Amino acid sequence: MDRRECERLLEEKVGYRFSDHGLLRESLTHKSFSNEQPGRSVAHNERLEFLGDAVLDLVVSHALFDALPDRNEGELSRVRAEVVSEKSLALLGRGLDLGGGLLLGKGEARSGGRDKDSLIADALEALLGAIFCDGGLERVRPIIEDLFGEPIRFSAQRKSGVDFKSRLQEHLQGRYGKAPDYVLLHAEGPDHQRRYTIEARFEGRAVGEGRGRTKKAAEQEAALRALERLDG
Repeated sequence: MDRRECERLLEEKVGYRFSDHGLLRESLTHKSFSNEQPGRSVAHNERLEFLGDAVLDLVVSHALFDALPDRNEGELSRVRAEVVSEKSLALLGRGLDLGGGLLLGKGEARSGGRDKDSLIADALEALLGAIFCDGGLERVRPIIEDLFGEPIRFSAQRKSGVDFKSRLQEHLQGRYGKAPDYVLLHAEGPDHQRRYTIEARFEGRAVGEGRGRTKKAAEQEAALRALERLDG
C-alpha cells in the first residue's frame, strides 16, 4: 500500500478529510525520519504533539466536567489522567493502526518503533493537533469525544480503586508489613514534553515499571503493573 492510500484509510477511520495533507503527513513523521533526510528539511511531529496534548486535555476536561457534575477537582483530575495516559493513547492509536502509518528512521524501525507505546501515543496527539490546525476546535472536538468516549465512561465508573499506589501499598503492608519503593530509572525529552520511567520495587526487587508525562503518573502505572503481576 502506498503512502497516500495509507493516509486515506487513516482519514476514513478518524472520520476527517484534511484540506492540508501536509499536516497529516507531518503528524505521522517521527524525528528519526527527519534526521535521515540529508540536504532537506522535513518537519516532524513534535510540535503538533505539543499542540494536540493541550487540545486533548481541554476537550476531555470539558467532557468530564459535563458528564460528572458530582465529582470534585481531584476526582476529575484522576479520571482525566487515566483517560489520557500513554497506555490509553497507545491502545486507541493501535486501533487506528497509527504504528503502520508512521514515517520512521531506519534504526527506529528496526528496533520495533512501530509498536512502541510512546511513539504511537505521540502520533495520536500529533494527529489531533493536525486536525485542530486544519479544521479548528469544532472539528476536532467530536473526533476526540468519539475516540475517548468509552475510556471516559470506563474510568468514570471506577469511583474507587484507581489509586494503584495506595492499593499496592495496602496489599504489601497487609501481607508482608512493608511498603514498596519507587525509583526513577530515567527521564527523556525536552522540558515541556518530559517522559519519566519509574520502577516499583519491593525488598530490592523490581515488581513493576511505568511511564508517564509526570512522575506521579509513571508511579501509578508502575503500581498497576505490580498489581497485575501479583494478581497473575
